[in-house]
Amino acid sequence: MYVLKFGGTSMGSVEAIRRVAALVEGYGKRGPAAVVVSAMSGVTDELLRLARQAASQDEDWAQSLDALEEKHSAVFDTLVADKKSWAPIAADFSALRALYQGICLLGECSPRSADRVAAFGELLSSRIFAAHLANRISTEWADSRKLIRTDSQFGAAHVQFAVTEQLVRGYFGNRAARVFVLPGFIASNETGETTTLGRGGSDYTAAIIGAALPEAEVEIWTDVAGMMTADPRLVPAARTISALSFQEAMELSHFGAKVLYPPAVQPLMKKDRAVRIRNTFAPDEPGTLIHAQPLADRTIIRGISSITGIALVSLEGSGMVGIPGFSHRLFGALARHQINVILITQASSEHTICVAIQSGSVDAAIRAVQEEFRNEIREGSIEPLQCETGLAIVALVGDQMKNHSGISGRKFSELGRNGINIRAIAQGSSERNISTVISGSDVRKAINVLHEAFFETEYKQVNLFIAGAGNVGRKLLSQIAQQQAWLQQHLRIQLRVIAIANSRTMAFAEGGIALAHWESELQQGDAMDGAAFQERVAALNLRNSVFVDVTAQESVAATYEAFLKRSIPVVACNKIAASATYARYSTLKDLSKEFGAPFFFETNVGAGLPVISTLSDLMSSGDQVHQIEAVLSGTLNFVFNNYDGSRPFADVVRDAQAQGYTEPDPRLDLGGTDVARKILILAREAGAELEFDAIQNTPFLPPSCMEGSIEDFYVEMERHEEHFRALLEEAKTAGKRLKYVARFSAGAASVGLQAIDAQHDFYHLYGKDNVVRFFTNRYVEQPLVVKGAGAGAEVTASGIFADIIKTARS
Repeated sequence: MYVLKFGGTSMGSVEAIRRVAALVEGYGKRGPAAVVVSAMSGVTDELLRLARQAASQDEDWAQSLDALEEKHSAVFDTLVADKKSWAPIAADFSALRALYQGICLLGECSPRSADRVAAFGELLSSRIFAAHLANRISTEWADSRKLIRTDSQFGAAHVQFAVTEQLVRGYFGNRAARVFVLPGFIASNETGETTTLGRGGSDYTAAIIGAALPEAEVEIWTDVAGMMTADPRLVPAARTISALSFQEAMELSHFGAKVLYPPAVQPLMKKDRAVRIRNTFAPDEPGTLIHAQPLADRTIIRGISSITGIALVSLEGSGMVGIPGFSHRLFGALARHQINVILITQASSEHTICVAIQSGSVDAAIRAVQEEFRNEIREGSIEPLQCETGLAIVALVGDQMKNHSGISGRKFSELGRNGINIRAIAQGSSERNISTVISGSDVRKAINVLHEAFFETEYKQVNLFIAGAGNVGRKLLSQIAQQQAWLQQHLRIQLRVIAIANSRTMAFAEGGIALAHWESELQQGDAMDGAAFQERVAALNLRNSVFVDVTAQESVAATYEAFLKRSIPVVACNKIAASATYARYSTLKDLSKEFGAPFFFETNVGAGLPVISTLSDLMSSGDQVHQIEAVLSGTLNFVFNNYDGSRPFADVVRDAQAQGYTEPDPRLDLGGTDVARKILILAREAGAELEFDAIQNTPFLPPSCMEGSIEDFYVEMERHEEHFRALLEEAKTAGKRLKYVARFSAGAASVGLQAIDAQHDFYHLYGKDNVVRFFTNRYVEQPLVVKGAGAGAEVTASGIFADIIKTARS
């Protein structure tokens, strides 16, 4: 026999009832079916509300009951042609009205009366459904109260299984109907009084019937497609779990997956019967099959679940160490005050016991513990109870975890890398569940991080927050747009640009900005505010977030610490932070290590050239750098390669600026400041504790060129054209070429214009190329040379992009 259970949403409307009837008709044609139904959505709560209203002697209950009757009558009239079938339903409403009148007269609603009231929800829905189904297939309505025997604990009665099994088998053993419709949730005691089975009662009814009947196939139909790997409201990529053991299902249900009420399936577990969870609104989907025995497959993690609204309650004190009985007293005190303990953890020192409870129970817990440990608290051997609210529990569940090492480590690593602090940890000896307590504000991020790590083999989602939309920023966004599909296909990385900002506006889109229209979205964004930008990033709290600085602004560089402290990696084209004081540089590097957030700034030196990464590899592999010689300004190299005296020096510089090779203020390039910052960064990456002021900078510009506005700068260069021509002629006469060279050796650094002879590596350096020569323990006579284009928006953007990819793969 098929045993099918349909919940309140499946009975919630005329359309839903018709859909269920079609399903049941199909089952009935294949074999006999027992169909257990819940009350229509919201009806049970409304019935109990009216009972409380009647108990308070508020006569408005009668009007509300009329509305409830009209609701059921409207559904009946639409679904059932034979109006004679309304008679038992009308009788139920008459009995219900009399019951409310009695409650109102007495001024109280006892648990016995509450069970009688609550039972009418299922009685009414099952009668309507049976009457509708009778038009389609041979159908019989069966009263569950005559089949399921319980004790007299009203509200959550205990089933007497031996008697119940006899009643169920006796009833179904000699019936000819194809379909039997039963009200869920209700039963009766030995004297025939109505009882209810408590929370999840309709599931329980189906399990009781299914366990009593030999070879019954039990299916619970809900409004979801079975049990999911995570809450689909939090994790869009969550998918249906095809199969689970009962133990796994109960663990997931305990920690927030409300598809199944664990005690409801105990009868099936005892009989080694399976149950399938299916979706009324997607009947072709197979749903989730829950087995009595653990599944013999290689799936390690079955699902991720969570509970919010959690508080941690900690009892600690030196008086607890080595003294037996404290745990017993704590749990006893909480139990006496009806406080449910969800999670327990205790330090091996016995100095602390920590339990997780619902936040709503905190005040009661404090009173219970203070009362129980009054003397110890007064003596100081135990500290007053500590409570921390606003927390949540996130649990990994899977029978196979016990056979695989490293699951806990992987979980903690993924959470830590995303800046999610773990407040407490618990794992049972069965190793079926690894639970962590975290901040409630981190639940969405945590579940997505873990789901990506354990279930999503297709790609890793990386969320970018980009400051700077100038020449380099535009190229970067273009490169990301061009490469997104390739990255997802070949590297399994899904890059999403969540925010873009310039000096005027900022645009955010939690689902990702459409890069084909980013300019219009930015124009329509909010006014740029650095603090507000940080707050939005923090509020979104997305997994695998990366902050990308494509500006030259000190105010943007000042935000790096805040991002790193939130475990958000920083990719910087901006040189200001890495070339600030050594103390700040060191702080940023330390924060990167402390919070596990990469701080990459490859494009600070050499645009897209792998200069810093090469130096890092040398140092990491144990080499020691003795000297660095470099031409680090693509701008200056372009200028001196193109200045031949045929046109003014100022015109060549204007050309370099027009092509995007210079900083926004070209004086940073020509005055040596930019090159000095670059050699400073290389010196620091080589291990030197060097400050910017210690770099010897020999200027070649006349002092007046450094005064006034940028336009004044060009005017002054034109006025001093003879000075620049003299430098050029002097070098040409000696058979040399002018190059702006940076050098680091013996702990000292310098930058300045030099005349380079034809035998030097720098002589044949053309266009905007950069070159860096590393002299090390391993590269003594022949240096390691990195050479290539060292300026330009396209190559700089590609260097930033490469750092983003490194971050995504770290």
